[in-house]
Amino acid sequence: MQHGPVVRRRKLGAELRALRTSAGITSGEAARLVGWHQSKVSRIETGTSGTKPADVRLLLDAYRVDDPQLRELLLMLAGSDGGGGRHHWWHAYRGVLPPTYRDFISLESQASAMRTLETTVVPGLLQTPEYARAVTRAAVDGLPEERLDTLVEVRLARQDVLRSEPPLRLNAVLDEAVLRREVGGPGVMARQLQRLMEAARLPHVRLQVLPFAAGAHIGVTGPFVIFSFSSTSDLDVVVLDHLTSSLHLERKEDLEAYTEAFNALVNHALSPEDSLDFIAATAAGA
Repeated sequence: MQHGPVVRRRKLGAELRALRTSAGITSGEAARLVGWHQSKVSRIETGTSGTKPADVRLLLDAYRVDDPQLRELLLMLAGSDGGGGRHHWWHAYRGVLPPTYRDFISLESQASAMRTLETTVVPGLLQTPEYARAVTRAAVDGLPEERLDTLVEVRLARQDVLRSEPPLRLNAVLDEAVLRREVGGPGVMARQLQRLMEAARLPHVRLQVLPFAAGAHIGVTGPFVIFSFSSTSDLDVVVLDHLTSSLHLERKEDLEAYTEAFNALVNHALSPEDSLDFIAATAAGA
């Protein structure tokens, strides 16, 4: 487990090394092509040092990488502020958001799919403004109203990934506790459950409820997110959220373990159709 920026440097380096190898170019040849010392290429490929987007562009040009999606993704990992795809709007909040949160939003904005287990609160991408405000206020005690407004604004702006083209494919498993915990009062919760039902009907959203009746399950250890990218599975990452930071897991064994765990949760949860009925019944007070 490592913090996000380190993981992303290593992932970027590993992908650049694979692209260089695929192009039949040695590290020494790559260095000569772009006018560097070989040690710089080695440091980038091992992730021991960061690299600028401009340097990544030089390497991708040298390796004749033309795939626009792959180029954009690798530039994003290098910290590019520009490029196509979903807008890099979160840079306007650099002075407000901690680096780990910006890193999470960056991954979320560039991912093609997101699988998440939530055991306590509604996923941020599906929260109503009132619910988001209540959750944020509870999570950060004594937060000034202006700062609270900004964080809620960021939370809602993140939801654009579900409305972009193509939209993020969201597969969420919610523990029943998410639906039962009254956040912000009865009115806020009623509108939040209605929002979940609306989201569940979207073609790119798969929502499943894990009822209390399912008993103990593999997700009792806590929530997690798996981000997947269309260009390459080598960039997939698991994110574990903590109170003051996020941890990213990148090893193949970790990804396989969490993928298997998520698949098990999907099998134990109610079907999307039954989950929609369950949410409706909960909203009706049944």
